[in-house]
This record gives sequence, structure tokens and C-alpha cells, in this order.
Amino acid sequence: MRTAVDIQNYLPHRPPLLMVDLILNVDASFVETVFLIREDNIFVSNGVFIEAGLIENTAQTCSAIVGKKYFFDENGSENENINVIGFISAIKNLKIHQLPKAYDTIITRANLVSKFEGDDYTLCTMSCESLLGDKKLLECEINLFIQKTISTVVS
Repeated sequence: MRTAVDIQNYLPHRPPLLMVDLILNVDASFVETVFLIREDNIFVSNGVFIEAGLIENTAQTCSAIVGKKYFFDENGSENENINVIGFISAIKNLKIHQLPKAYDTIITRANLVSKFEGDDYTLCTMSCESLLGDKKLLECEINLFIQKTISTVVS
């Protein structure tokens, strides 16, 4: 896929915890996202996007690969009443080289290293990097656990 896609189609996150604007590219083993850091972002302190924000941006980028499995069926139709929960189970070899500032636009890329799928959950390891232009901001390996839950409609 080479067209920009709204990340909200792939993640349960919503503002103010949404740390990705668009998916620029996604397939079964690679994802690339873009994020404009706004001054009022909850992870901006004194005009700087702090480490926790970079890590959350990276985790949400990684989740897009796994999340699409649950939100869309094999024909590309959206699955209704599906929610997912997920968390970072490990971060390895984390290196933060530089912190971006408010109004910077960062690109985050992740490659799937390994994946295990159960009936309603996925465990995966992703190799990640975040960039500001040609400057590397972050690099790491992230393990994610994502689980499908069924929504119930209350009337």
C-alpha cells in the first residue's frame, strides 16, 4: 500500500493519546508512519517531545501491522464490534539519539522480525526507527501483545 491511510482505522487509540497521524506505507512485514508533534501534545515538555512520546509513537506504528488483521477481513471490509487491547511486553536495545521539538514532523518505520498468532491474540517483535529528516531519533526492538475483544452493544 503506498497511499496515506488514517491510523485510526488500525488502532483503538484516540486523541490525546494518538501519537501517529497517517500510515504512509504498510504491508505484512513493514509499516511507515508520519506524525506532526503539536505544541499541546501531552508528551511535549518545554517545547520538546519527551522519550515516552517517542516510544508511544513507535509502539503505535508497530501496532498498525498487527491491528489491521483484527479490524479488516480478508476482503478488506471493516469488522464491526471489534476492539483490541495491546501492550508493550518488552523493549530491547533502546537508543534515543535526539529528541524532536514541537512542530517537527517525524517518520517512524518498523519491520516485523517475528510473529506468533493465536486464535484471538498476536505476539510480535518489531525492529523500529524514528527519523527527523535524515537524523535518527530512536532505534529499538519492541515486543507487542495484541488481543481481540468483542464489543457488546448496550441498549
